[in-house]
Amino acid sequence: MSVVALEKVSKWYGEVLGLSDVTLRIGQGITGLLGVNGAGKSTLLRLATGQLAPSRGRVTVLGEEVWNNPALMRRIGFCPEQDSFYEEMSGEAWLAYLGRLAGFGRKEAHARAVALLEKLDLRREQRKRIGRYSKGMRQRLKFAQALLHDPEVLFLDEALTGTDPIGRARMSELIRELARAGRHVVFSSHILHEVEALTDRIVLLHQGRLRAEGRIDEIRRLLVEHPCEVRIEVDRPRELAAKLIASEHVRAVERVEEGAIVVHTTAQETFLRELENVLLEGGFDVLGLTPLDDRLETVFQRLTE
Repeated sequence: MSVVALEKVSKWYGEVLGLSDVTLRIGQGITGLLGVNGAGKSTLLRLATGQLAPSRGRVTVLGEEVWNNPALMRRIGFCPEQDSFYEEMSGEAWLAYLGRLAGFGRKEAHARAVALLEKLDLRREQRKRIGRYSKGMRQRLKFAQALLHDPEVLFLDEALTGTDPIGRARMSELIRELARAGRHVVFSSHILHEVEALTDRIVLLHQGRLRAEGRIDEIRRLLVEHPCEVRIEVDRPRELAAKLIASEHVRAVERVEEGAIVVHTTAQETFLRELENVLLEGGFDVLGLTPLDDRLETVFQRLTE
């Protein structure tokens, strides 16, 4: 099932293009929305949460059109990138107030607020004025308000930015718990290791356009021929290095430790086919072969260059 669907969606802000002709299906579980600042991530999230109407195209969440659909908003949670608090209120009072606005009675709204503050390690600060909260505490409080009404789909816009390591770990674990409980999470980030730590399913935006979507390994295969580094553990590293350096697809070979070399190639797939022939013909005993640039950062750089 597509949790979020965009069909030929474009969004203009006057003469500025936020999204350009994006068709996209986001499935269940956790999906990372990746891109540099200005790539269109926030625009997509605002469209998916009904804050903006598309200039062109159609946006649906849980099978329903989003724009001007108040009933659907009860099934959606949103943690915005920007802060918007009543600074003089305490964290506890602010969450309880939002709970009342969401339709809960006084006792239930307060109970939900306290439970979420406990989960996000804010219980000791629950009566402190929000204006005195640190950046990380404010981020966790925004995350708490997004969860307050137990939404089916949670949208997080740079929610982990500015959090301390402990707060980031707690929020990340809560995101995983939500996914295990059958909830769906779409989170944006420009920090690559944050995305890799939470999911292998990504949507890559660049300059308002969809550049890639799917599992990281699937996207990696889109880059059939590209430079890479390959670490090879072998019984005769010197002899193998001498044979490989003669290939037109090898820029350099370096010995990194006893029994291991790193080969810098200009075309990974072609090189790996050549390597197989060299290893078989030479009778080498290979103990390990590892591409060193399978990280999401490498994929991101190549797809946006």
